[in-house]
Amino acid sequence: MTATLPKTSTNGTASAAGHLTTTSGAAPLPHAAPESLGLDPARLDRLYRVIEGHIAGGHYPGAQVAIARHGKLAAFRTFGRARIATNSAPVVPATDDTLWLLYSQSKMVTAAAVWQLVDDGALSFADRISDHVPEFSRHGKREITVFQLLTHQGGFPSARPGPDVWGVEPRDRDLLRQTVCDFTLEWTPGSRIVYHPAAAHWVAAVLIETLTGLDYRQAIRERLLDPAGIRDVFLGVPASEQARCAHMCHVEDGRMAVNPESNSPRFYGAGIPGGGGFATAAGMAAFYQMLLAGGTLNGVRVLSPRVIQYATRNHTGDRTNPEGQPMNRGMTPAVRGYSPTMRGAGTIASPSTFGHGGAGSSYSWGDPESGLSFTYLSNARLDGDPATVDWHNRRLDQVSSLLHSALVEP
Repeated sequence: MTATLPKTSTNGTASAAGHLTTTSGAAPLPHAAPESLGLDPARLDRLYRVIEGHIAGGHYPGAQVAIARHGKLAAFRTFGRARIATNSAPVVPATDDTLWLLYSQSKMVTAAAVWQLVDDGALSFADRISDHVPEFSRHGKREITVFQLLTHQGGFPSARPGPDVWGVEPRDRDLLRQTVCDFTLEWTPGSRIVYHPAAAHWVAAVLIETLTGLDYRQAIRERLLDPAGIRDVFLGVPASEQARCAHMCHVEDGRMAVNPESNSPRFYGAGIPGGGGFATAAGMAAFYQMLLAGGTLNGVRVLSPRVIQYATRNHTGDRTNPEGQPMNRGMTPAVRGYSPTMRGAGTIASPSTFGHGGAGSSYSWGDPESGLSFTYLSNARLDGDPATVDWHNRRLDQVSSLLHSALVEP
């Protein structure tokens, strides 16, 4: 039987039903000088110069980075433009309040809400999804476990609900549930590791709704983000905040162009669980500081240390994706591990560093060995031709490794 779980308030008690807004109050992390946190300011300046060079070279219009350690924000910098000029609107400079599209970084926030359900005893990673959503057993999916789902072994990587499911408000939760249950298998679950760009975390959203009785966006807001004081991370941007959203761009015919499918009020508000979140870099750095602190931020615990340790462990070993690249997957995050290279977290990262990227644009990670977290967001999707993908992969390694090299005191 499915139980409706209480929502956590900032004082740790059950709260009344809420809404899709942020919590007012102090910023989630206090500021501190980089030197006081063991970071070399001169080396951080190198990182900033690299990003300025990327923007000057036309690789992306704008960017934002945040660096945090031991519960304090060491640096928060914003660069360039949030929105480029179009026929109908002028340039909008980026500011510290700009919200950036996270793409698949959103998966980490959705996954953390599933980890909460494990903490609550409402769910186990070994459970079959059909134990909680019986209709999910359709089309041979009865035995798929939550573990397989979150480690990209579910067997339905190409499934993707359309705007008819996520782009209408108020959203029909039963339509989402039935759409997810009608996903069909492409290969035997558990036999391969293939990245599920959207499908797995739509299933996770249905699990969250089933076990909390709330819209998954509301559950994430009320049970995870608001209690920890993380205001500027959104799965579903309220209409009152949408003017803050940067336009995601892409290169088209050698020029920077706005990507229409991800720049609309409908998309901003949808909060697609595997690819439609928005945040500031400071908000995401705080989210990772919460994970590094064993699930506590601002004196409020939203996750247990043990569930985070389990969820951020490399559960896929040396298994590779179809392209032969090591997956190194936890319960959603990628883990640096011991492979010669690992996209995103930086080659010189500690083996336990975990994080997630966003399609051709961004990355966030946390390092349990040092307590350092980093978020790098930009607003151009660079994942087209092989040369562009190669440049994107190298720039992620470059910016992350520059930060690792700035850590000069343990």
